[in-house]
Amino acid sequence: MAQAMRPNTVGGLFATDGKPHPLQDALLAVTLVLGLTSFVSAMFHDLHLLSSWTGLLGIATGAYGQWVSETTRERFGLILGLGAASIGFFLGMAHGGLFGGVVG
Repeated sequence: MAQAMRPNTVGGLFATDGKPHPLQDALLAVTLVLGLTSFVSAMFHDLHLLSSWTGLLGIATGAYGQWVSETTRERFGLILGLGAASIGFFLGMAHGGLFGGVVG
């Protein structure tokens, strides 16, 4: 009995369609690093400049990554990075903001 052959997509970490996505993978990695940095630095009140700026950049790169992403695995990682960047950004804004203590 003949059956349709399906490609093995379990092996790839990011590209589930079997094609390389270097831009999307780079945006995913940058968003995850910025989100993690923003989230961790937001736990310290004195690092509000770092957490707010890395959070803002993480939100921007994650939003663009969502716009150009092609696979579900890319979108899943981008959502994790976006969530961490958003939490870090908002906590950084609550602790002093983007220019708190530098201007004024």
